Amino acid sequence: MKIHSFLKAGVAAITLLSATHSAANADVVKPGDEALVSIEKMGLQLPRVASPLDPAVSQGPFKRMVIRGATLIDGTGAPPVGPVDIVVEGNRIKQIAVVGNPGVAINESRRPAKGDYEIDAHGKYILPGFVDTHSHMGSPGWGLTGKEMPPMDYVLKLWLSHGITTTREVGCGLGADYTIKEKARAAKNEIASPRILAHCFFPSEMETAEEARAWARGLKKRGADGIKFGGGKPEVLEAAIDEAQKIGLKTAFHHAQISVTRVNVLDSARWGLDSMEHWYGLPEALFDDRQVQDYPVDYNYMNEQDRFGQAGRLWKQAAKPGSEKWNAVMDELLALDFTLSPTLTIYEANRDVMRAVRNDYHDEYTLPSISRFFQPNRVLHGSYHFDWTTQDEIEWKNNYKLWMAFLNEYKNRGGRVTTGSDSGFIFNLFGFGYVRELELLQEAGFHPFEVVKAATLNGAELVGLEKEIGSVEPGKIADLVIVDENPARNFKVLYGNGHMKLNDETNKVERVGGVRYTIKDGIVHDAVLLREEIKQIVRDAKAEEAKNAD
Repeated sequence: MKIHSFLKAGVAAITLLSATHSAANADVVKPGDEALVSIEKMGLQLPRVASPLDPAVSQGPFKRMVIRGATLIDGTGAPPVGPVDIVVEGNRIKQIAVVGNPGVAINESRRPAKGDYEIDAHGKYILPGFVDTHSHMGSPGWGLTGKEMPPMDYVLKLWLSHGITTTREVGCGLGADYTIKEKARAAKNEIASPRILAHCFFPSEMETAEEARAWARGLKKRGADGIKFGGGKPEVLEAAIDEAQKIGLKTAFHHAQISVTRVNVLDSARWGLDSMEHWYGLPEALFDDRQVQDYPVDYNYMNEQDRFGQAGRLWKQAAKPGSEKWNAVMDELLALDFTLSPTLTIYEANRDVMRAVRNDYHDEYTLPSISRFFQPNRVLHGSYHFDWTTQDEIEWKNNYKLWMAFLNEYKNRGGRVTTGSDSGFIFNLFGFGYVRELELLQEAGFHPFEVVKAATLNGAELVGLEKEIGSVEPGKIADLVIVDENPARNFKVLYGNGHMKLNDETNKVERVGGVRYTIKDGIVHDAVLLREEIKQIVRDAKAEEAKNAD
């Protein structure tokens, strides 16, 4: 199979790296469609839209569904309770009945009446549906190493089959029109997909506050849920965030190094920003003996190994844990009820490249075009391990220690931390990367039940849906995850390819776990069958490439 020439890729990706940016004539580009202009310039086709819901894989909602005998981890931070029977009527949780005690027979007198659809969940665990607070449905760069961008079924079903029932798409990398149309189909449950909240990228070249306000209003009219910022003039950004608050758009900010000297996390939080993405802008807010990161004099932001290599040396330049500056910044963010969406998972390759390259799910679940996109390349975003050294990995390991210390303390002091994945970049695959985020929060010091709360109720609070989703409670929407093993004991059992475990009875290694069912809006999706569909998409893509290579 012939790939687009890298000369073409280079020009296109540089257009992409200038990030959702101004079109030649801003008057004819609708708010949120800036990325679409880049796609058109690259000569790429938009991905195939998601296929209609398959009743062989996804069933419901039902007049009365009863899930029987599971152990419940409800998402509020409370310890598990079980066995329980859960009654769902339509798309709402009607009743949660404790039906006995562990290790003894179920008390049949406590059980709710029979439903017209039942799930035998004895021995299984139930959690709220997961909320991914930093995701991407598509990126133009994904189409530069193959015939087309990954079909939407590939992305959405990988998310759903890992228990993600709500996703905050930050960027509208396929354009607002495409993203919002798929959002509407997901809301009507016409497709197998998480609930989609579209946050489109703000054009950083915006010149005036008036333009920014008009752009935000235009985006709201198109049906978007929020704005994702990367940088720009301070007065323009402040106006856009203010306008977003007035008209009911949520806001997220990746404080890019290009403009972080003018706007750091404290600046944007004071303006009313809802959440910071990754950690950019936070160490800079913690500087107490400098204003500018200690860049090498030959640093170039467009050289992504420079960009990410030096980012791994940033936290050690910030104020130390427990210092006056550290506490002052944390106190103010807490007072502002500010949210941290860290996406620890997306940079983990920087700590150990070989682990990321050879994650054992890649063979069955990663499309060949995505695999090529991950490889080092001078122009493709996130593909920057050109000559990654032992020292680079050590710096990033130390970087994580300080980053995690801030997150854990912020959580301990009542701050909101959520789980986002940013998958599709840096060897990080949809769904699988989200599960890894849970593991990394546990590494940061979160108790497993605090991790679950970050992944569910905290995310729901960030997107303003905490009255509807985020915990398993009567009256809330039935967004549920059912898994055979106990994820609080071992989050690895949530991975789509399961967890490697020795069976002491047979003395053979088995794969256990994997989400069994994802219930979104009362509809039961067979997560095992969804993952089989994904594996078939990958097999077909590999076969097609092998055929064309002959």
